Amino acid sequence: MTMSNFSDVYDNLTFDTVLLFNGTENNNSQDAASNIVSTAALSTVLSLLILFTIIGNVSVIIAITREKTLQTKGNCLVLSLAVADLLVACLVMPLGAVYEVKREWNLGKELCDIWTSCDVLCCTASILHLVAIAVDRYWAVTDIDYVRQRQSWHVGLTIIIVWLVALSVSVAPLIGWKDEHHEERVLNEKRCLISQDPGYQLFATCATFYVPLIVILFLYWRIFRVAQKRIRRRPGTRAESRLVSATVMASLVTEMTLISTTTSSSHPSEASRSEDYLWDQSKEHVLKKRRRVNLRSKRERKAARTLTVITGVFVICWLPFFIMALLMPLCEDCQPSNALFSFALWLGYANSMLNPVIYTVFSPDFRMAFKQIYLNSCRF
Repeated sequence: MTMSNFSDVYDNLTFDTVLLFNGTENNNSQDAASNIVSTAALSTVLSLLILFTIIGNVSVIIAITREKTLQTKGNCLVLSLAVADLLVACLVMPLGAVYEVKREWNLGKELCDIWTSCDVLCCTASILHLVAIAVDRYWAVTDIDYVRQRQSWHVGLTIIIVWLVALSVSVAPLIGWKDEHHEERVLNEKRCLISQDPGYQLFATCATFYVPLIVILFLYWRIFRVAQKRIRRRPGTRAESRLVSATVMASLVTEMTLISTTTSSSHPSEASRSEDYLWDQSKEHVLKKRRRVNLRSKRERKAARTLTVITGVFVICWLPFFIMALLMPLCEDCQPSNALFSFALWLGYANSMLNPVIYTVFSPDFRMAFKQIYLNSCRF
């Protein structure tokens, strides 16, 4: 190879290297820019979720503590639920947001254990409060004397039991119920998860979600059935039922008589005016009966819609996460991607933002209290 040929090869190699370096640098800068945008968007979404959760639950707490009309024994459970959801927003979600944005856990093993325990404690307490509210509503619907005989200490004992059960589930990993790879996963893989021991996960998921889910579905189904029977109990006695049947038959007979009379008579008389009166009375009775049926259907639809929203939001928010939580320690080939697991986890956290809306929006007293709170805050 001559000196000129060697120079040409060197120049071409240098030019290609420069192009390759510039292309790589451009790709890296584009990736960095896209990472910045995605990180900013993720941070904004998570911050808004935390903010709305705090605002909603603080509003419920203020409304119940300020308004005497809301200071009922049943609303004590709603107040405790709001406290649990507020703790989720203040103790759990901020560290979870940092973990999501950084995409790795750099805060050490001890803080990981504390954070996951707070996560289990607050989320379990939130879910178990939903069970307590469902039980309270079921007894109020099925037992006429329950609301009158219910004492404050009954509600207080229920709240204590809820928090004790949640505490027992959350402290189990702290006293040693962990999988053998827990420390390695936190320190080397930079992943902070609750204990992946199969026995613990089976216990925790059943106590925290699957058993409460079955109880909530059964109780709200029973509440709807009882409400449906009461709505349809028009009239309530057999004698009234026979009276209505007789009235309907009389209306039909009157209509047939009017038809035959009007067709056989060609001159108006007192009888025809009487027939017109009977016709108006019959038509009014039919319209009243139709309005009563429409009102009954409307009440049934409202009851069904309310209970569907309550149970539907709970299932949609938490079911994906608890399916993954149960499968991960039991099936090595069923591991979800980090993005899918994070989405399911934050969907569960979102339940703490929606609970204040679901359990208060159907109450006119709560709506009025919220309106006063926001109007007073706007004045300042």
